[in-house]
Amino acid sequence: MKILIATGRLAEKTVRRSVGKIADVLVLDIDIAAFITPRKLLKTFLLKLPGKKYDLILVPGLVSGDFSKIEQELDCQIRLGPKHAYDLGFVLSFAKSVEFSKTLPACELLADVRRERALNLLEASEEKARPFLNLGEVKLGGEARMKVMGEIVGANELEAWALREKVESFIAKGVDVIDLGISLTALPGQLKACVALAKAKCLEKGRGEIPISIDTLNPDLIKEGIQAGADLVLSLNGSNLETAGPAVSEAGIAAVILPDEGESLPSLLKNIETAKALGIKKLIADPVLDPVGHGLAGSIVRYHEFHKLYPEIPLFFGAGNVTELLDVDTIGVNALLCGIGAELGASLLFTPEFSDKAQGSIRELKTAAGMMLLSQTRESSPKDLGLDLLQIKEKRRRPDTSLPINAIRAQAATHWKLDPAGPIRIGIVPDRIKGKGGLIIAEHEKAVVSGENAGEILDTLLEMDLVSRLDHAAYLGRELEKAELALRFSRSYAQDDNF
Repeated sequence: MKILIATGRLAEKTVRRSVGKIADVLVLDIDIAAFITPRKLLKTFLLKLPGKKYDLILVPGLVSGDFSKIEQELDCQIRLGPKHAYDLGFVLSFAKSVEFSKTLPACELLADVRRERALNLLEASEEKARPFLNLGEVKLGGEARMKVMGEIVGANELEAWALREKVESFIAKGVDVIDLGISLTALPGQLKACVALAKAKCLEKGRGEIPISIDTLNPDLIKEGIQAGADLVLSLNGSNLETAGPAVSEAGIAAVILPDEGESLPSLLKNIETAKALGIKKLIADPVLDPVGHGLAGSIVRYHEFHKLYPEIPLFFGAGNVTELLDVDTIGVNALLCGIGAELGASLLFTPEFSDKAQGSIRELKTAAGMMLLSQTRESSPKDLGLDLLQIKEKRRRPDTSLPINAIRAQAATHWKLDPAGPIRIGIVPDRIKGKGGLIIAEHEKAVVSGENAGEILDTLLEMDLVSRLDHAAYLGRELEKAELALRFSRSYAQDDNF
């Protein structure tokens, strides 16, 4: 396949270094490659490469213009390459297998292609996976992907609307199992109402296959939850096995088995055997993952030892026990815990998303679980999979700019003036269901502008003549961008505060 890369003078060295001998390079009589036009491309091609034939010409991803007539004249496809020249080597490796776009830069197209391929592979793997047990349509253990359980803490204490919103939020984040955490103050009938509401909300969203778990040690509440249609009981141990175990066995539902106080492996083994003797067939073991500083390493060993003894029993892995008690961004922690869980044979990843700092853990664990399955399927490390949890750091750094000799040192203004057009107050309205994204709000006395994109909001404010000073426009641009970043990273925002 013969490929030609069109570029400008400033990017020539980077382009030639990126493409090597994979493609030819055509340098137009223009400094900035993004300003290439169809006419300039044709003129330069006919001048420098008369009679040459190519299968594909890539122009920079930031170029705009209709190249269809030039395609006909040169009898060659003309498509958008990546936005940045240093990505050309990566992009060209897909030239024979991917149809590049006339409207979408190749770097963005390939990100979507790789992600779609990864998701298709995950779906196919899950479809043919043989699990240890099923919770409705959800496969646990065996060859299945690790599933994510999200706990709604104190579900019985929430108003009906708040519980519905929480269930809907968990569904939007991709949860596999919803756990209803029941407080010690629960009254008779509350658990039944919670289970019924959660199941109804799942059906309303077209996700009736999401199993509902109940989290309580109280035997009476466990029985009430079973009667209400709970799919899983969390938890059973020596304190309630004899009283609640028979009801679990008779209902044929799954149960998470805990060790007794002290969290010892012998205690867990004893309770597993007791549960089997009571006729409970769907067993999930929880060796208990301890927080950092309180026995994390020892608990990992405990998981490893249990899995060697009972490799056929799915393991409950309480990732939230670590993230909730660690003042570190959860993204990397959840990914690493997921990798450890995969090596230990974990089947069910648990998180309550209780604290503000742990929000997003369901989505993070779900993505990480997919990464670990893809890694196992491809027999590779969990990198370059098409799925990732990179939020701040980047895989490929853009080229840095050198400091010009005549650069002037910037200084803050010593005073400011109120814009005669009036002040504008900026805020955000997060999407509390999806847990990510939302709207930026710009309030002026004459109008309120809302949107998801800082640039579009500023363009609208200028178009409506609500900004009249350059310094005010520059200030608004900074604040609106901070607001957009706050929504993107699920952070709070306050005007004039540092981000």
